[in-house]
Amino acid sequence: MPIRVLLVDDQPLLRTGFRMILEAEHDVAVVGEAGDGVQALEQVRALQPDVVLMDIRMPRMDGVEATRQITGPAKDGPVKVLVLTTFDLDEYVVEALRAGASGFLLKDAPAAELVQAIRVVAAGEAMLAPSVTRRLLDMYAEKLPSGESPVPDALSTLTEREVEVLKLVARGLSNAEIAADLFVSETTVKTHVGHVLTKLGLRDRVQAAVYAYESGLVRPGL
Repeated sequence: MPIRVLLVDDQPLLRTGFRMILEAEHDVAVVGEAGDGVQALEQVRALQPDVVLMDIRMPRMDGVEATRQITGPAKDGPVKVLVLTTFDLDEYVVEALRAGASGFLLKDAPAAELVQAIRVVAAGEAMLAPSVTRRLLDMYAEKLPSGESPVPDALSTLTEREVEVLKLVARGLSNAEIAADLFVSETTVKTHVGHVLTKLGLRDRVQAAVYAYESGLVRPGL
C-alpha cells in the first residue's frame, strides 16, 4: 500500500511542487492538500493520511498548534507529522517537536531527501538527525529548564543502562555510535531505546532527546 500523504502549506505553488515530486514515487500517494492548520485538521479527520507534511507559519492556525492537535501527547493515532521550515533554525521547530512532530525538513531540501523523509517518518522513525536535535536544543537553551529543578519521577523507572542510552541519544549519537560507546550490539541499543520510549511514554528518539534536556538529565552545550 502506498504511503498516504497530506500536504499542508499556505503557498499553492509549493504544494504543487511537493505533489509533483511525491506522485512520481510508486510508494507514495498525495491524498489531499490544506492551506492552513484548520483545514489540515479537517483533512486529517476526513482522509486519515499516514504522514502530514506540515508548514509552520500559516494563517488561522499555525503548524505547531495543528501538530499538537493531530499528534500530541494525548493522541495515539497512527498519523505522523513531518514539519517543513524555511529556515535552518526556525524558532518554532523545537515547539513543533514538543507538540509531537516526528521531525523537520527544510523546504529547500533536495527532492530525494523529501521522499526519503516521508518514508522514514511513515515507518515510525524520526526524521531528524541526532546531531541536528542537539544543535536545535543548544540554540534554544534559554527555553529549557536550568537543570536545578527536581528530576522527574519517571526517570526512576529506567535502568542504569537505559539512562546511559537516553543521555547518548540526547547528545546526538546514532544507534551505531551508542553501540560502540557502550560495547554492545546495535540490536541491544535498539531494545534499550524502545524500553526508554515505552517507559517514558514518548513517541520517538526526537522526543526522547527533548525529554532528556527538559528533565535536566542532559544540559545544553555540555
